[in-house]
Amino acid sequence: MVFGDSNSWAWHPVPEIAPVVRYPQDVAWPGVMAKDLGDGFEVINESLSARTAVVTDKSVDKGLGLSGAGLSGAEYLPAAIATNMPLDLVIIMLGTNDVKPVYNRTALQVSLDVMSLVAEAQKDTGVATSYPAPKVLVVVPPHLGKIANVDWVQAMFPQASVVESGQIAEYLCPLAESVKVLCFDGGSVAEITGPDGIHMTPENHKKLGDAVAAEVLKILQ
Repeated sequence: MVFGDSNSWAWHPVPEIAPVVRYPQDVAWPGVMAKDLGDGFEVINESLSARTAVVTDKSVDKGLGLSGAGLSGAEYLPAAIATNMPLDLVIIMLGTNDVKPVYNRTALQVSLDVMSLVAEAQKDTGVATSYPAPKVLVVVPPHLGKIANVDWVQAMFPQASVVESGQIAEYLCPLAESVKVLCFDGGSVAEITGPDGIHMTPENHKKLGDAVAAEVLKILQ
């Protein structure tokens, strides 16, 4: 199960930011990964645009017409796991939305927030099931690119947020590896080159999907 935000949901970036449509599922990186893994695997995409790891602010995304309800990963992850059990693996790729200034989170704090989701996934066995908790793979999202010249979007992701997003891998992977959880830096293979500076192009979805598929095989085979 992929647990992510808009870049996993398959947001098709446009210069004016919104409204948008989704990439076809075989274009988005979870779909690319599923194709690479083949018929012996089922990939469930439980991703939501504007999702954060743990923080919630019901006003922050009014520009996108969002109420804020359900955007906290910490609030939704247990239900997502329980809904889809049995699960062999949960892939968590979050952190981009958490660097918005309204949340006042540093890259280290965001990384610790993501690790709290890892801890939840590692102990969650669903509702009254006999299934074991899933394994976890942490993927650091590719860091923000050149933010579009739209006032409210630049206010949502100022340069300070761009810098913090680029520092998440520095903290998150060492934290994950310290508790023997595999971590992959998505920014090592993919970039944010979409016209909004927030979302990936199909080329980068392909690179990320291929790379994460290889990491999944390390865990499950």
